[in-house]
Amino acid sequence: MDITNFVVSARNQALLYGDYNTYHRQLAKKLHNCRKRLNIVTKNRGKFTKKDVVTAEKLSESHEYLHLQLLTAERAWAHAMRFKAVHSADTKKITGRTRSHIISRLDKAARAAEHLVEVLSDSSMTGVSDTDILEARAYASMLRGATQFEKQSWEPCLRSYATARIIYTALSTSIKGDIFKDLLSETIDPSIRYAAYQSKVPRTLAIPTIARKAFPSSDSALVEQINKLAPDLLKKSGSDAQKGQVGAPNAPQTITWRSREVKIEDAAIAIALASTDTATAHLAEKLASSDVILPKEMAAAYDEVLIASQDAADATKRAIDELKEEGVSQNDPRIQSLQITRTAVNYQMISWRIGRNRVLSGEHDGALLDSAPTTTRKSKKDATSRKPKIEPTGRKISRLKDKVVLYDSTLQSIDSIKELPGVAADESLLEQLNATAKYFHALKSLSIARSHSLTNQSLNALVLTKHAFDECQQSAAYFSQHSASSSESSPRNIEIRQGDIQFLHNLLKGELQRCRAIVEIDNLRQKTVNTTPPEARSPLVQRLFEYPAEGVDLTRLVDFPPKVDPIPVKPLFFDVAWNYIDYPGKAPAAAPEPEEKPAQQAQPQKRGWFGFGR
Repeated sequence: MDITNFVVSARNQALLYGDYNTYHRQLAKKLHNCRKRLNIVTKNRGKFTKKDVVTAEKLSESHEYLHLQLLTAERAWAHAMRFKAVHSADTKKITGRTRSHIISRLDKAARAAEHLVEVLSDSSMTGVSDTDILEARAYASMLRGATQFEKQSWEPCLRSYATARIIYTALSTSIKGDIFKDLLSETIDPSIRYAAYQSKVPRTLAIPTIARKAFPSSDSALVEQINKLAPDLLKKSGSDAQKGQVGAPNAPQTITWRSREVKIEDAAIAIALASTDTATAHLAEKLASSDVILPKEMAAAYDEVLIASQDAADATKRAIDELKEEGVSQNDPRIQSLQITRTAVNYQMISWRIGRNRVLSGEHDGALLDSAPTTTRKSKKDATSRKPKIEPTGRKISRLKDKVVLYDSTLQSIDSIKELPGVAADESLLEQLNATAKYFHALKSLSIARSHSLTNQSLNALVLTKHAFDECQQSAAYFSQHSASSSESSPRNIEIRQGDIQFLHNLLKGELQRCRAIVEIDNLRQKTVNTTPPEARSPLVQRLFEYPAEGVDLTRLVDFPPKVDPIPVKPLFFDVAWNYIDYPGKAPAAAPEPEEKPAQQAQPQKRGWFGFGR
């Protein structure tokens, strides 16, 4: 019957282009059409009669009665949501008759859904499956939880939402799709977290653990149905008993930042950090395998780590905001611990972002001109059998521009680290960030210098290369005293290894000498042009297409006395003259005989009427 899909798709389709008022009108129209199909609609200007209750016998005859009950519940829910949306901008909370009306509508929706569960429970008559019964039970629990949420009955609300979460989690193991995940993340989980907060449940517990503890285990029939789908969902593992967390048995309990160890008290942060550690291990495996070759493939492997790091940063910010809403001061130890955790998590996220940019730049952070090939995997395999193509200058400059964009993004990320709480007071960390920024400044200047060199602007290239060499020297002076803690085989991040800085230093040293040599050659060529004697130059009449930047030499307008110079002649003149000139040894051409035209017989002249000529 697919109850969840029927409800969620209708909500999404209506709310995509409208609001709850639009959804309420659509449901009223659908409900009227459904009653028409069942022939139970009230006639126009007819007397209202109370509708019969939907029973298992009616449902076995037509599944339209299932839709009738769902549409009734959804219409009441949409009516309540419409009133909440209208009063959402009010500065005061919703009170009085408006709040009572919202609770009344939500209660009507919950009663309609619970009645549907009772009808479907008679599976021998209705012929529905256990999955349909579980979906109806989860839908009814979600509506009942919304009603108790508005009533501010937090323990029953937590119990109802926990039932819906456990059922949807069990169904997601057997039914593919993101419908259940969207319901959990957007509706159920935030409600469970808020109801648990109001019920004084410790924040160290994760949402899955809170739901499992609040789940009504006394309902043996429901527990049996859930165990059929997910046998381990309601079981409590040893790691959960110790840590109070579900879904992250290896979640860290502490985090270390700059020799300071902080205890993690929020379960959401711990789970997010555990996901980050798992994603980091997967990243190392992907980069070590031979399947990842091209820079784009290597950069795509960082996506999972970046998403997990962003989740950890969001969870930390959310925890700080919740404490601030409670009125906790900045000097509170909980706020201080979360601020340190926030700095550590954001530093880790930005570090992986910089590592992704470094991988996209190519080998040795894009120091080489052809270090980031854009060839496909197929062409890379056949590179040995093909002759190397000479890349055009425009293509090289375009690739250098892409590298400069990556370096700018990296420098912006480094600046954002300096704005994190506590970083400005850490002098050693600031020195490391400044040295790292100088390293990427050197790479950026080198790329710009190469673009000038490709356009024959050797002097600009020399100045930029010298600037890059000076920046690299300052960066190398710091990293020679402070070596990186990561190994050579670990994924790239913000840490600059000794081999990287040494390679760039040697490369810039050679590039600087090369640029100096090119500028010296250009200067010698310019001197040679300027020292050419006037008599060796061609006259002005032969150089009219050149602009006389140094003035016109009036003594060399033309050659005088004029010299005999060969003049190119078109061969067409010789071809025409060949027919009229008697050259020695050429036989005289025979005159063509005149053609004899056959005498035509005189045709009799046509005459008109009465013998006159025509």
